[in-house]
Parts: sequence; C-alpha cells; structure tokens
Amino acid sequence: MNTPTARRHRIAVIAFDGITPFHLSVPGMVFRDAQIFDLRICAADPSPLRTTAGFDITVRHTLRALTDADIVIVPTWHDDCRPAPAKLLEALRRSHKRGARLVGLCLGAFTLAEAGLLDQRRATTHWAYADTLAERYPAIAVDSEVLYVDDEILTSAGVAAGLDCCLHLLRQLCGADAANHVARQLVVAPHRQGGQAQFIERPVPASGSDDRFTQVLDWVNRHLAEHHSIDTLATRAAMSRRNFTRHFRDATGTSFKQWLLNQRVTHAQRLLETSELSMEMVAQEAGFGSALSLRQHFRAHLRTSPSDYRRQFRAGG
Repeated sequence: MNTPTARRHRIAVIAFDGITPFHLSVPGMVFRDAQIFDLRICAADPSPLRTTAGFDITVRHTLRALTDADIVIVPTWHDDCRPAPAKLLEALRRSHKRGARLVGLCLGAFTLAEAGLLDQRRATTHWAYADTLAERYPAIAVDSEVLYVDDEILTSAGVAAGLDCCLHLLRQLCGADAANHVARQLVVAPHRQGGQAQFIERPVPASGSDDRFTQVLDWVNRHLAEHHSIDTLATRAAMSRRNFTRHFRDATGTSFKQWLLNQRVTHAQRLLETSELSMEMVAQEAGFGSALSLRQHFRAHLRTSPSDYRRQFRAGG
C-alpha cells in the first residue's frame, strides 16, 4: 500500500467496559497495515473489559496513548448514552487542542459532544439516536440522514457507515488506491459519499431493469470524460427519466449529479497518484473540463488543491 507520509500514523482507539466487539473492530480492519499505522487500543477502564458478545478483552494501553496520537477514534459508546468519565473527556479535549484528528463513530459522537468538541459543527450519529443527540446538545447541527460528516471532526452513523467513514479517512491519508485496496479486501463499496442517505431501499428481487441500470453506471465510470445527462442515461437504460431518477436514488441513496461528481473526484485522485499528467489533462480525463473546475471541486471535497495532493502523496512514495 502506498502512502503519502513516511512516518507511521499513530491512531488511538477508545475501548470501554461493555463495548460491542464489532464496533471496536472497525478501525482495526481499515487501519491494519502496521507499516503505515501504529494502532493502539486504549481504555480508561482497567482490563479485562467485558463485551456485549459474552467474552472479555485485555487492553494494553491506557489513555496515555492519546498524548501523541495523530488520530483519536471513539468507535461507539454505551447504548444508554451515559456520561463519559471525566478523565476521558479531558484527554479528548487535550488531543483536539494539540491538533489531533478526532473521529466519533456511531454513538461515539455522544462522547465527543459531551466533551464540547462538536459545538457549532455539523455531526451525525445512528439515526435512532439522532434526536437524542440534538436535544441534549442543541449547539450541534445534527444531520440524521447522512452516512458520515467531515467537519474537521468526523462523525458517522452505524457500523457500516463507520466503515465508510474510516475508508474516507484512509483515502485522505493514503490516497484512493490504498482505500480501494482495503475496501476490496473487506468486500465493501470503495467509497460511499458522506452525504448519502442512511436508508437505501433496494428492490428485491432484482429485475432486468436493475441489470441495465448497473451496466449504465459501469459505462459512465468508463467514460467520465464525457458529458452525461439523466435523459441520455435513462434512454440507455431503457427507462423513463422519472423512473431512472427514482431508481438511482433508491439504489445509491444520492442524486446522480452528486454521484457523478464523486466518481470524477475519485478518478482525479487516482490520476494524480499514478500518472504524470498535467492538471489540465487530469481535469479533462476526469470530466471536469478545466484545471480551474478541478481545483474548485477538489478543494470542496478534500480541502486541498490537486497540486498539494499530488505533492503530499508523492512525498512518501
């Protein structure tokens, strides 16, 4: 796996007594490359820690692991959203103050919110707890409909969205190819946009129109440099515009415009990572038309410029 930085990223993942093992395993599955990541599971509670699966786990690190962590992940929290220990909240505040990246997966958003770190930010959590988060912490702009939110601090919905969120972070740290490689190993979608809906309705059983629809999306991915409209794609899929639009929303949880933009940004990332093409050529190959348009969309999506992205990625190659 290629990586844009030579030093290993230090990641601290917070465990606690009564944690769900599946939630705890999500960061480990994504950031498991020991050549790139120094992943430490830590806890405020003494080991062994009980889990909801009926077995105990031993954690090697205390909250001291947060003192030099580049990234701190709270993978979930108790289902009753109880208050967190004061020493954990203080450790999170100190980590944020010194510039560590904070991530709250699923109910982990409650712990970050209690620490006051989500005030005046957008955030999300599991849909069933979103109203509770909004009522308890009115200074947070809670969005209950999205998979994850990247507002400097990352928050996500449930377990599957936690994987999406971690893959999004991996993509930022190590590039599109690295994230796609891990996604293939996990047999999950390489990149689901954070603004995608938590609920995605999938027609069952699949019909012939579903096959045509999938083929159209594959075709678009192979022809990102071309102009695409809903009308032309609906015709290619042998659907009406209305049916195609509804089918697309049900299948992907987002609009065609947003999906296409995401595919183009991802393709531009790959080109910047793997080729020596000029910015104008990258823009044309990815379907942005001009380097100016590429820079605008790249900054909006990734908070960096294409040139800085290529430079950062190549620095550790």
